[in-house]
Amino acid sequence: MASGPAPDTGGAPLLIACALGIERFALRGAGPGGAAGPVTVLRTGMGPQAAERAVSRALAAGPDRAQGVRTAVVATGFCAGLAPGMHPGDLVVADETRDPAGHTPCHGSRILAEALARHARRAGGAGRTGTGTVHIGPVVGSNHVVRGAERADLHATGAIAVDMESAATLRSAVRAGARPVAAVRVIVDAPEHELVRIGTLRGGISAFRVLRTVLPAFFDWHRSSLLPGGELDGHAAPPDHPGRDVSL
Repeated sequence: MASGPAPDTGGAPLLIACALGIERFALRGAGPGGAAGPVTVLRTGMGPQAAERAVSRALAAGPDRAQGVRTAVVATGFCAGLAPGMHPGDLVVADETRDPAGHTPCHGSRILAEALARHARRAGGAGRTGTGTVHIGPVVGSNHVVRGAERADLHATGAIAVDMESAATLRSAVRAGARPVAAVRVIVDAPEHELVRIGTLRGGISAFRVLRTVLPAFFDWHRSSLLPGGELDGHAAPPDHPGRDVSL
């Protein structure tokens, strides 16, 4: 389910993909103000297959095909943290996404992390984002909810977070043509804070509140990708890097 795009301001489009209705609801809050071009928020449905189908359809039917432009794509929503010390409400910026089908490098990870930290400070600081940290590192894709020992096994590969849609979303996006891609996730549970149901526990509420603040940072990242002659910084860390943090 997609929202209508924002009025075209002359820049390249931005597609923001999420899986759940509650994520889509959180992303409605900030509106399109400050965007560099038309913005669409796409609800893909849960799981990698749903994400792949929805993103492929959206790009095939959108300005990519009609105008020969390349839509930037951000995968977002909730995730499970893998590293000890993470808390619900912390933010994760992928430097790459991974799943059994391969890996996709993300663009502008450092720029995006710094923008998230900057806007979080304006929105209320560390009290709105768990420990006040934006984590940067690999995000791994799964086709099921990951808990317990499996979470530790994934962290041992160097990944810092897991979700079901980001890897499929970005893989589908770059398969349709070279473009800036990124993944930003809000931790809803972590090794020391495993949750049973997102909607009824404190960690889920915290993550929802943080997700409401991310759009301005997405717009900053998108504008950076459009600068004449400018290039986003690609990987923020090598693929086997255990992750870096940006404090708010």
